[in-house]
Amino acid sequence: MANLTITVDEETVKRARIRALEEGTSVNALLRDYLEDYAGVRRERMEAWRKIRDLAKRSEMGSRGRGLPTREEIYNRPIMRNRPEGPL
Repeated sequence: MANLTITVDEETVKRARIRALEEGTSVNALLRDYLEDYAGVRRERMEAWRKIRDLAKRSEMGSRGRGLPTREEIYNRPIMRNRPEGPL
């Protein structure tokens, strides 16, 4: 991460620190979030997550609400039944 130095009058910084404290954050976090939004970083991350989510939905690899398979269901699949016995 890079450091950034800005010049702001003391009263503004004081008021910003108080408000940030009331909101449970910091001036540093607020400025970082603002710059990420301004630079489009947040939008790019959200778009990447949207693409991943859409790809996962289209993959049909989910449980479709059935939950996880039992051990017996896993080992009773054809691919597992035709497996040679013993260590690999």
